[in-house]
Amino acid sequence: METDALSIGVVMQRRRIESRWQSHQWQPLEILSSVPDERRNLIDSDEDQRWLFGGFEVRLFSDEAEGYFLNVSAPAPCWFIMWRMEEIDDVEIAVPKVVTLSYHEGARLMDGGEKVDTIPASPEIVERMTAFVKTYYVPEQKRKRRKPSFEGGAAVAQMALDEGKSRGR
Repeated sequence: METDALSIGVVMQRRRIESRWQSHQWQPLEILSSVPDERRNLIDSDEDQRWLFGGFEVRLFSDEAEGYFLNVSAPAPCWFIMWRMEEIDDVEIAVPKVVTLSYHEGARLMDGGEKVDTIPASPEIVERMTAFVKTYYVPEQKRKRRKPSFEGGAAVAQMALDEGKSRGR
């Protein structure tokens, strides 16, 4: 099950910073709703450069319900924006590639070595995620596990077999 798509855009900002290692820093600045599929320079100065990247469609999927649950139960629910540096008109620009609300998807992207930043989610988005989580998230039941015998033998083999069955193997 998935929800209707939210059409959004991401504003990326390049701002000057005081550092001996780099002169500026890129980061996502805000999420805008109902943005068509376009790329546009909004501000272009030495101190502040902003680009709007539209055309992202974000849906909530029932198989990611636990990731949304982790997001809405965090102290500050957020959007996860994965971006990469690209050359546009002979200038290096940070271009968003993936926008998600799933904590798990954001973590998978970071585990894969991608650059992922966050932006706080609006109360409307948090409310939408919360309703979705209430409908589709079912916490996994905790099971008691017997401690393995260090003597080996049939009991350990049976426990391994039981654990394999519980994981669908």
